[in-house]
Amino acid sequence: MRDEQLFALQRREQLMDRLRLHGAVRVRALAADLGVSELTIRRDIALLADRGLLTRVHGGATLPVESDRPPARRRPSTPAFTIGMVVPSLDFYWPLVISGARAAAAAHGVNLQLRGSSYDQAEDRRQILRLVESGQVQGLLLAPDLSGPDVDEMIGWIGKLVVPTIFVERQTPPWTPTPQQLEWVRSDHAVGLEMAVRHLHSVGHRRLGLVLRKDSPTSAHLITGWVRACAELDLCDDFVIRENVASQVPGYRETVGGILEQCRRSGITALIVHSDPDAISVAQYLTEQGARIPDDMALVSYDDEIAHLAHPAITAVRPPKGLVGRTAVELMVARLIEGRRRPAQRALILPELVIRESSVAFPGRPPVPSAH
Repeated sequence: MRDEQLFALQRREQLMDRLRLHGAVRVRALAADLGVSELTIRRDIALLADRGLLTRVHGGATLPVESDRPPARRRPSTPAFTIGMVVPSLDFYWPLVISGARAAAAAHGVNLQLRGSSYDQAEDRRQILRLVESGQVQGLLLAPDLSGPDVDEMIGWIGKLVVPTIFVERQTPPWTPTPQQLEWVRSDHAVGLEMAVRHLHSVGHRRLGLVLRKDSPTSAHLITGWVRACAELDLCDDFVIRENVASQVPGYRETVGGILEQCRRSGITALIVHSDPDAISVAQYLTEQGARIPDDMALVSYDDEIAHLAHPAITAVRPPKGLVGRTAVELMVARLIEGRRRPAQRALILPELVIRESSVAFPGRPPVPSAH
């Protein structure tokens, strides 16, 4: 009984550690990572919520918000700011960023006004103008589309807005011709990709491949990490495929089959795939063809939204989405309190690598042979 109690305490400590790091946790992902049932995680969350250590939300938990705390702990002298936030999507990737931002906003006693946009500069402008012209926001957290020939004009326009802005999961050039040097906070995706390459190298793989989504702003950072890691480990970096192979993409099976045939001819024994839906499509195709994962082909996904749901569960690089949202709000609050005397800041936050069955051989199976 004592051992069980000790394990429960350790599990709850891990839960709180992840919550402090990311600002939010999901029941399903945490249960898979800790090797326990979802019911066990829900009970842990309920117990910690009763103690005032976290706030229960649908499917998970966040850091406690100000309204959950005893009145005596409230600080009425805290400035009441309203921060606007415009993100390109309200589903894949962005919900955890938003959760982290909301948790930080609640902790600092500020309001957060959320607007969903799309990967389109014209729509970004419309949503940003709605917030600015309302006269209710004192700062903006933005994730605009920074692709295409009009990107300099877009950055210049944002830099001249009447309220301070911080980019979220976006990065401006080192120098921009704007009245203020724009701030940003984002995941260090290049280092995240390096983590994946180094992990696969450490378990014996010497011929690796990279599959990137065509339309993702993350891809540019991933290729930077890929080239850097391959150079440092003396690996060939020429196998890079830019294709969307998620199951909803027409003709994805033929595309996946073609990629794997290229892998066979090139001696590739491990693939890093962005993002989870694409990695799951590759895993399903391999299984249907009778290939063993990771023995015949190891897989690492980049994103870790649903990678744990695959069979076998897919090793994944997990960007610090909740912490990015949290940090963005904290930077904005500091900017609003301190004003122009505060130097501009730009923050890179490291992802983490979650190792699962898709990259590490099951007990009792022979190790993956190195390709030379």
